[in-house]
Amino acid sequence: MYPSVRPAGLLNDSPSPPVAPVTSGQRVPANVVFLGLTSMFTDVSSEMVASILPVYLVFQLRFTPLEFGLFNGIYLAVAGLMTVAGGVIADRRRRYKEVAEVGYGISAACKVGLLAARNAPLPASGVLFADRVGKGVRSAPRDALISLSSEPERLGTNFGVHRAFDTAGAVAGPIVAFLILRAAPDAYDAVFVVSFLLALIGLCVLVLFVQNKRDSAERHGVATWRGAMRLLSHEPFRTLVAVGTLFGLFTIADAFLYLTLEQKSSFPTAYFPLLYVGTAISYLVLAIPMGNAADRLGRSRVFLVGYVLLLGAYLLLLVPSPSRLDVLVLLALLGAFYACTDGVLVAMASTAIPREKRTSGIAVLTSAAAISGFAASLGFGTMWTWWGPTTTVKAFAVALTCMIAYAAGWLQIRTRRYG
Repeated sequence: MYPSVRPAGLLNDSPSPPVAPVTSGQRVPANVVFLGLTSMFTDVSSEMVASILPVYLVFQLRFTPLEFGLFNGIYLAVAGLMTVAGGVIADRRRRYKEVAEVGYGISAACKVGLLAARNAPLPASGVLFADRVGKGVRSAPRDALISLSSEPERLGTNFGVHRAFDTAGAVAGPIVAFLILRAAPDAYDAVFVVSFLLALIGLCVLVLFVQNKRDSAERHGVATWRGAMRLLSHEPFRTLVAVGTLFGLFTIADAFLYLTLEQKSSFPTAYFPLLYVGTAISYLVLAIPMGNAADRLGRSRVFLVGYVLLLGAYLLLLVPSPSRLDVLVLLALLGAFYACTDGVLVAMASTAIPREKRTSGIAVLTSAAAISGFAASLGFGTMWTWWGPTTTVKAFAVALTCMIAYAAGWLQIRTRRYG
């Protein structure tokens, strides 16, 4: 999710001024490129681990759906909750790069921690949660650096470029993990070592090449936790936080989507990490085009289309015995969903946030989404335990349909313009 810096007034479907394609006269800023490389190497590292987690926890450590739902919910929520801390500190000190370095450094160190924890469930879980702390600390200041390095009319494109780098890492990570484990089954230590080395490369790119950016806007006080929470008193921003939170309640976590797909399609467990690759490739192909579309056609339109695509993925998941084509289409829809939504909501919301509190506001929005993601993951795991995956997916599909219809009207009625 990404910030924007356009003036207040954000969410009707009125298109933004046309944005020309990137040309030699409109190059992507160097900071965006280097931040993209940092994210790419870090994502290869993190996705190597993330892509094997569901199989490792469910099939080797024998987590029940409820236990996995609790773990996955906490895993997703920790990063979002820590985003507020990273955002407030970055806004207060105006040291976006330094705060991001701390976050990336924590994540790199945690790969060594996984080597020490080995197959002990509790220590390994603790290290994985610490890795999410690092992700939370770095996310908001990194996004603020991209925002401050970009011209307002180029935000969608520049964030799309950054996300393309990031998603290239998400494509490569599961492939690397798959190849390592195929060559040496159960060699999780080898996965963790390679993951650490790649995370270290990403950190070095950030330290050596990314330049800190200072917000030239006049400061109106020091950023605080209370000040960040007071942003919710502004109705346009509060509306977007509410929309993001409610949509999060009806968004099935990727791990559960893949586990359901694996169960219904008899997808070989050894190839499980490649499901992440399919989604990431779709995302990679569409990230920049959807960023451009959001700038040209209206961010709220692209955002809502993304959830319609997610609903299509849910419906495919209800097919009794999904074919290979069904699997490929589902992964393509999931990647398209992320291309349409991952960053667009924050891009809309940031124009309702005072410049001096931009990072804190992004953090509040991200934290609200993380809390709803925790609830959704725990709820899905609980409902799976009680009723099985098919009934649970049906319930989420019905809820998401209602939310799409409600949000289409609410965003226009409750706000003035969110491009």
